[in-house]
Amino acid sequence: MNSQRLTRWQQLKTQAQLALAGLFVLLPVLWLVRLAFDGTILTRPKDFALIPNQWTWANLAQAWAEPRGGTTFLELLRNSLLVSGGTALVALLIGATAAYAFARFRFPGRRAGLFGALVLVTLPPAGLIAPFFLYLSALRIRTTLLGLVVVYSAIAVPFALWTLRNAMQGVPLELEEAAMLDGATRWTVFRRITLPLVAPSAAVAGFIAFVLAWSEFALGWAFVSDPNQVTLAMAINGMRDANSVSWGLLSATALLVTLPVVVIFYALGSTVINGLSLGAAGGVTSDE
Repeated sequence: MNSQRLTRWQQLKTQAQLALAGLFVLLPVLWLVRLAFDGTILTRPKDFALIPNQWTWANLAQAWAEPRGGTTFLELLRNSLLVSGGTALVALLIGATAAYAFARFRFPGRRAGLFGALVLVTLPPAGLIAPFFLYLSALRIRTTLLGLVVVYSAIAVPFALWTLRNAMQGVPLELEEAAMLDGATRWTVFRRITLPLVAPSAAVAGFIAFVLAWSEFALGWAFVSDPNQVTLAMAINGMRDANSVSWGLLSATALLVTLPVVVIFYALGSTVINGLSLGAAGGVTSDE
């Protein structure tokens, strides 16, 4: 496809639009940084400024030592990593195997299963509180981190299924058939040929599942009652609902919460970006 050269006016207009979009994204982040490092803000901020009036590390130090009464940041971080990492792992394991079945086999109820997974993606998570409450209570894991992994995985698996199914349908069937002619089993083909080829899409599905579990707090408070099982997102929400909100401490904790996600995103790097590009270009393929 031939690329068209933009005129100078088109380039200026495009750059201005990108600058406005970037400013729209960065303003809340800059405001968060200002609140976290401003020692003059004790209650609710009353002025709009992006530079702290008095720089201080006190909020960040307290957020690291004890962001929420009796619980350290490292303890909250451990809970969040266990829940988010477990959710991403379960979503990839179930999503990848189910996606391969939907992409390569024809069986009764296939279309109904895909439609059901799509419906689950569109359901609001709050609407699932009652059935999950009964289900986890019956399993006696309602107030545990494992219960949160089950809940978040149920939300993340449908997205992973659809993402990986579309990617697997883009893998040439001839590659798998040639490997099976050479004696490879279906499991070997899936593990050594199909999965490596859809690795970018798998990275996207896993990253989305991780972020979903990392940032969710409403469902968490519906199930967890033990202070030792609270995640970082739940802790921030609890700080916001306190009678006296320390906006500096709240902002400093929020900054620390974003760091692991940023580190993971840059660790995955081009793999996630390639997966997003493939998803945008591939679209939804036919079921036939």
